[in-house]
This record gives sequence, structure tokens and C-alpha cells, in this order.
Amino acid sequence: MVNWELQSCCNHNQTTFLVTIGVYMVAILLLWRTFLLTPFKLITVFLHEASHAVACKLTCGHIEGIKVHANEGGVTQTRGGIYWVILPAGYLGSSFWGMTLILASTNLLTARIAAGCFLVALVVVLFYAKNWTLRGLCIGFIILIALVWFLQERTTVRILRYVILFIGVMNSLFSVYGMPQCFCYL
Repeated sequence: MVNWELQSCCNHNQTTFLVTIGVYMVAILLLWRTFLLTPFKLITVFLHEASHAVACKLTCGHIEGIKVHANEGGVTQTRGGIYWVILPAGYLGSSFWGMTLILASTNLLTARIAAGCFLVALVVVLFYAKNWTLRGLCIGFIILIALVWFLQERTTVRILRYVILFIGVMNSLFSVYGMPQCFCYL
């Protein structure tokens, strides 16, 4: 017999984690069309475009450049590769990066690894960036993650996991909430 009661479902940390995700989701959806989320929306667009680039490389294509525009749009210019793999990779990648960052935020060690990989990706993209919006975004988030990491290690402020979780939730919502808006322009 299946027991559908949730009395022994979650311990305190799990409940806190789920409530934090819920609060982030509500805050993101309420603030989606405001300027407050613009840097995080741009980093989400960056990860979307980076997913196209990864799919291009995995299918033996060449990346001509990546652009993220201040109006929250972006483009990845590719040559070669398998088009039907590259095209859906943006939203599939947003889902993947969101899931990865959410899971990484459950533990301090994995949050540090995720932050380190994110920093490396931002530095690498500086070489592919074709506009100053993307370069500035990369530099800004390199500074933000480095500052948060410094605070994590040198003070009592413990927010690295929460920043990684926020970026993960933002990417997951973008793959669901941002997609219908993009198809309106086709």
C-alpha cells in the first residue's frame, strides 16, 4: 500500500531548500519584466547562447561568435555542425544548466565547483564575445562570483550556495517562461 502522507518527507535542510526555490520562483516571476533582474536575465541568455555553441562544437561545427544584447536577446553565429542539434540546444541547455546549478547548490563543495566552472566559462567566453554587452556581463559576473566566493571563505557571510541556486532557478524558469516569448517574434 502506498503511503501518500508527507509527514516524514523532509528534514529541516530539505524543507529550507524547497522553500528557497519556491521563494526564488515567485520573486523571479514577479520581477521578470523589471530592470532589477536584467543582469541575471542577461547571464541566462548567455548560458542559452553558450548551449548553442557547445552543441555546435559537439557536432564538429565552428563558432563564429556569440553576442548577448542589452535588450535581452542574443545570437550564436556558427558554421557547420548539425543544425537540428544546434537549434534546440539553447532551451535544452538552459534546462540543463538550471538543473546542474540547482543540484550543485545543495552542498558547499559542489557550489564551489559550480562557481569555479562558471568563472572559467565566463573567462573563455571573453574570447568569443563579439560585443561589449557580453564582455561587460562576463566581467561583471566574474567580479560578482569572486566577491561572493571571497565573502564565503573569509567572513561569516554564507551566500555562495544561494547565488548559485538563484542562477539555477533563473535558468530553469527561462527554459519554460522565456521560450514562449521568443517564439512570438518568429
